[in-house]
Amino acid sequence: MAEDHPNVAALKRLDLSNLAGSADLISPDFVWHFFNPKLPDVEGDYAGLQGLQTFFQKMGGTTGGTFRVEPVSITAMGDELVVVHVRDRMTIEGESIVIDAVVVWRFVDGRIAEAWDIPSLHVPAAIE
Repeated sequence: MAEDHPNVAALKRLDLSNLAGSADLISPDFVWHFFNPKLPDVEGDYAGLQGLQTFFQKMGGTTGGTFRVEPVSITAMGDELVVVHVRDRMTIEGESIVIDAVVVWRFVDGRIAEAWDIPSLHVPAAIE
């Protein structure tokens, strides 16, 4: 079995439930870009490790703590970008929602410098 690309291996070590424990993976000037007009209170850019923590806290609050990210696939695109297909599960206002999203991660000098979280907005994911 081939070893993971170093950036893929780094993302696999990223612990969304303990981002402070993954601080060594995050560049000090990191920016998380979240686009979702259906969640205007969460949509926007989040700077640094604290910003990333704030994003996940907002998602937790918006979904009553039900927000879950399930990785589906992960692919290195050269030595700078990693594309991750995820399935996000959550409950909002009593409705269970499952959506596909793509997160594009940009690495600089072995650390995560930027990420774009792009959810599907018009078609819910198929539940397998």
